[in-house]
Amino acid sequence: MKQHLVKIKSIKHITHDVLQIVTEKPKQYNFTPGQATEVSINKPDWKEKKNPFTFTCLPEDDFLEFNIKIYPAHKGVTNKLLTLKKDDELILYDVFGAISYKGEGVFIAGGAGITPFISIFRYLHSKNEIGDNKLIFANKKKEDIILSAEFKGLLDKNFINILSDEKVEGYAHGQITEGFLKAYINDTTKNVYVCGPPPMMDAIQKQLSNLGIDKKAITVEKI
Repeated sequence: MKQHLVKIKSIKHITHDVLQIVTEKPKQYNFTPGQATEVSINKPDWKEKKNPFTFTCLPEDDFLEFNIKIYPAHKGVTNKLLTLKKDDELILYDVFGAISYKGEGVFIAGGAGITPFISIFRYLHSKNEIGDNKLIFANKKKEDIILSAEFKGLLDKNFINILSDEKVEGYAHGQITEGFLKAYINDTTKNVYVCGPPPMMDAIQKQLSNLGIDKKAITVEKI
């Protein structure tokens, strides 16, 4: 497996627990929107500890960008990222990922599961092909919503938020249910893209099946 050493160009918080890291881009390092790579930190004791992170930039950008949810309690790679600064180095590996854009549809994300969709929506916007795509984004609280203003600008009324732990005017409250999905998905929906924690993914796939969505129309990626 080939390794690519890249320097961090910038690192900053974009929510209370999400870091945006911009790095150099290796030559001939290509990906399609929605794909990811494994990343490790080029420091003693951290080089072999790899975590998968999704590219959130566009394939044609001359840099790479990652939006990474931090889990301080885990004492792992994401927590160590909090200590990094400009010009520190990361190690990137091969590109992989099951999510790719197959046509207009409904995107369903839970928390950090939004990351594959960031690059896809930015790419569609760059081609003026946002169309009638919809994004259902489930989070615990309003403060957890990643790139809220950008998605609102891209999708307007087709950016649908649901919060499980907080009631906020203008936002749906609770968990994603079959009844909730029924307002946005029916048997004419050609594509559904789902990314989130495994329990959420399992529940939503059952709900989609009950709504008559063909399994072949569903693209999934677990985080």
